[in-house]
Amino acid sequence: MLAVLVTVLAAQPTDRARTEALARRATERLQALQREADRLASEERTLLNDVRKLEIERQLRAEELKRVDADAAAVQAELDATTARMASLEAANRAETPELRARLVEIYKLGQARYLRLLLATSDLRQLGASTRTVAALAKLDRDRIASHARTLADIQRERKALQERQAQLAAARAAAEKASGAAQRAAIARNDLIRDIDRRRDLNAQLAGELQSAQQKVQAALRDLASGAPAADGASLPLAPFRGDLRWPTAGTVARRFGRSATAAGVSNGIEIAALEGADARAVHDGLVAFAGTFSGFGNLVILDHGSQTFSLYGDLLDIAVKKGVRVEEGQRVGTVGATSSGASGLYFELRVDGQPVDPLQWLRKR
Repeated sequence: MLAVLVTVLAAQPTDRARTEALARRATERLQALQREADRLASEERTLLNDVRKLEIERQLRAEELKRVDADAAAVQAELDATTARMASLEAANRAETPELRARLVEIYKLGQARYLRLLLATSDLRQLGASTRTVAALAKLDRDRIASHARTLADIQRERKALQERQAQLAAARAAAEKASGAAQRAAIARNDLIRDIDRRRDLNAQLAGELQSAQQKVQAALRDLASGAPAADGASLPLAPFRGDLRWPTAGTVARRFGRSATAAGVSNGIEIAALEGADARAVHDGLVAFAGTFSGFGNLVILDHGSQTFSLYGDLLDIAVKKGVRVEEGQRVGTVGATSSGASGLYFELRVDGQPVDPLQWLRKR
């Protein structure tokens, strides 16, 4: 009986140290999750402000487009009137041209002294005054017709030029308004997509924080039991999911093969291969229970840690194994040493399974 009591008392400091370490790690991770939640909330507020600004911008552009359309209707009406005017001028020009051409032919036949010849052709001096007035009227008529013809042509050219300019201005204004409106709409859609992604990440953050808080409460209860002298409760641990993106690396080295890349002709890799020095330590990425420790075909010496909730980490191609099946290990504890991979190079095969399915470990390990 005394021996059992001594054993229990000796084990309590170790249990307390382990439980306190779990409590610290849970607290640190909760603080990190809270900082992440605050950052996401800040990003969302910024994006919501951007969306409101873009919505105002979009409304302004929509009003501008309406104004451009109204201007376009007015311009179109004016263009229609101008077209009608041009048609009238061209019709008048076509009507006057034959008569004017005939008159010019007659004038040409008379030569430079055409009006004097008409005057001298009068036989009766008493009709000289009337003839003089007639010749003057004819001369003025010719001049007026020539001038009218020139003005008509100039008017048609001005009308045509104004028409082309107004059409170009209208097209440019509408294109600019549509471009600005489309840009504001696309920017608003992009930011709304970002907001939805942030909402999803915030929901996940809250879920993970909830899981971690629940585990932390169990750890705190275990600490109270230890402080009162009661035996430590079994199974005090932290879930793996809240530590996504914050797991320690199983060994020091560089990634030689990524998740999903073809490992052999038989298929793709469910994990990653980390190039490391042979004999380097391979350490647990998270607290867990050793579910397997031994030789396994295709993996060499293999250790599998069970982290609960159908979550496992696998350490393959080990030179030697430092743990036994059924033993609980802590985050950072050595599970073995790096050996040689199937390619002959020294390295560690590392795999992570969440909900029983392989996931990309690089999305779970700390960025470095």
